[in-house]
Amino acid sequence: MRPRALFSVSDKAGAVEFAVRLLELGWELVASGGTAGALRAAGLEVTDVAAVTGQKELMGGRVKTLHPAIHAGLLCRPEVDAEEMEQHGIRPISLAVINLYRFAEAASRTGAERAEVIEQIDVGGPAMIRAAAKNHERVGVVVEPADYEPVAAELEVCGELSEGTRRALAAKAFDHTARYDRAIHGWLTSDGRAAAGESGGGPLPGRLSVELVKQADLRYGENPHQQAAVYAPASAPAPDAAAARLLGGKPLSYNNLADADLARQCAWALAECACVIVKHATPCGVAVSGSASEAYRRAFATDPESAFGGVIAFNCSVDEEAARAVAGQFAEVVIAPEFSSAALDALKERGNLRIVKQAPPFSGSDGGLPSLKVLDGAVLAQTSDAGAEERHEVVSQRAPTAREKRDARFAWTVARFVSSNAVVYARDGQTLGIGGGQTSRVMSARIAGQRAASAAFDLTGAAMASDGFLPFADGLVTAAAEGITVVIQPGGSIRDKEVIAAANERGVAMLFTGVRYFRHG
Repeated sequence: MRPRALFSVSDKAGAVEFAVRLLELGWELVASGGTAGALRAAGLEVTDVAAVTGQKELMGGRVKTLHPAIHAGLLCRPEVDAEEMEQHGIRPISLAVINLYRFAEAASRTGAERAEVIEQIDVGGPAMIRAAAKNHERVGVVVEPADYEPVAAELEVCGELSEGTRRALAAKAFDHTARYDRAIHGWLTSDGRAAAGESGGGPLPGRLSVELVKQADLRYGENPHQQAAVYAPASAPAPDAAAARLLGGKPLSYNNLADADLARQCAWALAECACVIVKHATPCGVAVSGSASEAYRRAFATDPESAFGGVIAFNCSVDEEAARAVAGQFAEVVIAPEFSSAALDALKERGNLRIVKQAPPFSGSDGGLPSLKVLDGAVLAQTSDAGAEERHEVVSQRAPTAREKRDARFAWTVARFVSSNAVVYARDGQTLGIGGGQTSRVMSARIAGQRAASAAFDLTGAAMASDGFLPFADGLVTAAAEGITVVIQPGGSIRDKEVIAAANERGVAMLFTGVRYFRHG
């Protein structure tokens, strides 16, 4: 008796070619609905599922493969069930070629009707896949078109699939249905929140299922003795790291990717043409200007020493002038949404410099995932810090001038991306000194002042941003002594009155945002 293969595929890519090879090996083809039509249209001999079950499709095609003749064929054990198989006319199905309705595609389609999405919830397909995978000692189940070639080749050489192959295919099959069910669960959960009037940025779910697919192995992790890889969500657009195009230089490392992500997010948080230089997970120079080259020069001037070996990100196109300026220093990575051909030629002269073309970050900068941090035996999750409502309330006797407001807001934007306790000094769209990652805020203020002095910047009339409230007046006093005339901070300290009084004594304007932006890494 000819071995029987069951075809039921939504994605028909490669299915005809695979079926042809099976027919040439003497297999009988059974197919459902549209799959049978596609195979028959290609001139192939195929038996309809309805001919096997003796039952026409019901309820607009919702019920067609849910029948004992199909499931008994997938689940039967001829060495055990021979008598029952003969009694009911059951023929074994030795190969199941099945992939599912395109639910994720339908659910993500803009304007899709709920009823339309629900019709893309496959019922018979997962049932057949699970049946075939359960009986993998006797049945091969193929859910990915990429497996058509190796399965056909093995059948052509060996006449049957090995136990190892069937087991590996079964594992893929159960993973396939598990991912499918998680996608449906995610849609129903978010759809339920929407029906209840909740926004997508609402409470975190009671159960968090994260399906990640490896995009690439990395040379090593933070240190050479650690293994590392980069992953992307399976059911969402590729995340920023995976979506990048490497135009030149060595592959990006673990640390490169982490710093590049931070640099690019900071650059795109600024409206004007911006350059951000990141070193060891914190910005060391940020500036905006009318051109990429000038933005780079101003960012580099903040802290040339720390910029050595850093990651450089632009939110605007890089031309030859900017590329020549960047190529004049040692950098690990340069990122921009576009590079001119002359710019690429200039940057490639640096040999190992990694040149990355990358689009803006995802809305909310989270790629569809909450922010996750792995602990010893647990995982922390949080929503994005983007989009918080800020007050920018004047709390000092003197209101800031228009220029001071611009400087304060620029410094505040940069502070969001600096390791806390963050203090940023800035003027005219350029950072003058950055201090962060310290155990006291006043120490960060002193370091920012030291950085400014090292770069020969006069801080008179500059702005100061603090990512958290000033717990004491000492940070304000330190900044005012450097010449700072406007401070922007969250406010909320029990000593706010003391800090405001210190500002008033020194003629410093102060803004409270009501939002803090700690970045603990």
